[in-house]
Amino acid sequence: MDTYDDVVNGRRSIRGFTAEPVPRELVEEIIALAVRAPSSLNSQPWNFTVVTGEPLERIREGNTERMLAGVPESREFRMGEPYAGQHRERQVEIAKQLFGAMGIAREDAERRQDWVMRGFRQFDAPVSVVVTYDRELLGNDIAVFDCGAVTNALVNAAWSRGLGCVINSQGIMQSPVVREHAGIADDQVIQTCVAMGWPEESFPANGVVSRRRPVAEAARFVGFDD
Repeated sequence: MDTYDDVVNGRRSIRGFTAEPVPRELVEEIIALAVRAPSSLNSQPWNFTVVTGEPLERIREGNTERMLAGVPESREFRMGEPYAGQHRERQVEIAKQLFGAMGIAREDAERRQDWVMRGFRQFDAPVSVVVTYDRELLGNDIAVFDCGAVTNALVNAAWSRGLGCVINSQGIMQSPVVREHAGIADDQVIQTCVAMGWPEESFPANGVVSRRRPVAEAARFVGFDD
């Protein structure tokens, strides 16, 4: 078993997967680890719908058809204004890393569009884990925070078992499609999904490691002796 440091420092977002199926028992094991994530007042608002096979293919097809037809997105969380300033710079930086790894030139509109569509297809992963929370908590930001915590735990637990993931809100941009084919009840709010599977080692984008802000930039320490 890897140490916690090995998992956290070694994990990457995986966007290319083999076709090898993921056993249900392994996903259950991963979720059992993930739900040890901290939760405000132990509320545990999260739920998981794990989708594979034909239902997942129907979600891919529905997402793709609706996006190509220009159907407006219908994600069930607030997006806010587009990123600007340093947040936009970081977004552009990782996009440049990914396009560079894949050899996609800036002027290659066809391949850039194909890359975007991969996200709507949940990167062709064999498994999609749709993370939802109880609708009675809609508007409660703590519930969303808790879902973020459990999703982080999920991708790290998967990595510790040899599986790759990417947290993929593009995959739920057409939430009615996901809700229909995954059978998600109306009492749930769709927060995000996680594409999961065995990493395709030869897929160039899988080697991309995003830059992280150093501690000196991200953290302030108050009341410590210098």
